[in-house]
Amino acid sequence: MGELTALPNIGKEMERQLKAAGIDTAEKLKETGSREAWLRIKAMDPSACYNRLCGLEGAIQNIRWHHLSDETKRDLKAFYQENK
Repeated sequence: MGELTALPNIGKEMERQLKAAGIDTAEKLKETGSREAWLRIKAMDPSACYNRLCGLEGAIQNIRWHHLSDETKRDLKAFYQENK
C-alpha cells in the first residue's frame, strides 16, 4: 500500500492517477488542492467525475467524502459544473 492509498477515498487507481499527475505524497496533495489535482487527472482521464473530485477533497480533509459538509459539496459541485 502506498502513502496515498492510506488516505480515505484513495484506491490504487486514484493513487496511480495522482502519481501520473505529479502528486506522489499526501503533503503534495494537500499543497495542490483537490480542484487542481482533479483538473490534472481530468486532463488524462476525461471520465473524471464529481465523486472523484469529492474523494480528493475528502482525502485532504482525512474523511470519507460522504461526510464533507454540504457547503463544501455545493462549492465542489459548482466547480465541477464549470470544468466538466
